[in-house]
Amino acid sequence: MYTFEEWKKNLIIVRGGGDIATGTIYKLYQSRFPVLVLEIANPSCIRRTISFCEAVFDKKVEVEGVTAKRAESLEDAFTIYGQGQIPVMIDENGSMIQEVQPPVVVDAILAKRNLGTKITDAPAVIGVGPGFCAGKDVDAVIETQRGHNLGRVIYEGEAAPNTGIPGMIGGYAKERVIHASATGKLHILRQIGEIVEAGDILADIEGTPVKTLISGVIRGMIREGYDVKKGLKIADVDPRVKEQENCYHISDKARCVAGGVLEAILHLLK
Repeated sequence: MYTFEEWKKNLIIVRGGGDIATGTIYKLYQSRFPVLVLEIANPSCIRRTISFCEAVFDKKVEVEGVTAKRAESLEDAFTIYGQGQIPVMIDENGSMIQEVQPPVVVDAILAKRNLGTKITDAPAVIGVGPGFCAGKDVDAVIETQRGHNLGRVIYEGEAAPNTGIPGMIGGYAKERVIHASATGKLHILRQIGEIVEAGDILADIEGTPVKTLISGVIRGMIREGYDVKKGLKIADVDPRVKEQENCYHISDKARCVAGGVLEAILHLLK
């Protein structure tokens, strides 16, 4: 167990706690790296059942047997670490990076653009997905586009640009992703893990129904009462009905990306 100062010197800061970031956070935790997660105050997470960012709202969340807990200060984060849990702090601008000066910063926000991460933030700075240029604003970029290069570590250049088209699952791509049909407060009618039929109403936005185009299992749904804007991604239906358990496990994509992050850390800190 580290002392407070030793913990800071070995800490890996991960910006973002969504489903893809959670795969990385989970792998780093299981590889015995101390991790601090930085999140925004109101994350619009879809795959809530397998995302550590939900600790922002619920104070504590468990994913595959690993617990993350919201921390109110750096000292609180160290205490949570000492309890064998992952601390999650609300820090929209990443101010903790300058305060801690960690050896590694991983930007896994997946905003499709760089929201302020700099190559000078730490000895090893890693960007996940498009929006970063290895050798310019980060030391390495991890490919997130499904296909042969998923999880590949890029040390020069950028990841493949965002196509705006979800990956194909069970013969469906954009049809399985549901966007808000209006602006307003979301009321959930069907829960993550439920089996639905094409045309079913999954939620209501102040009187406007939100329907699914395809049959399947609800794999993701933004949280109850969230103030959504028209067009925001709010749900995801998986046509593979027999794979309900996938709603509660880290995805293959997240695990692949996590492997790339771990590889990059070990390479950059050699």
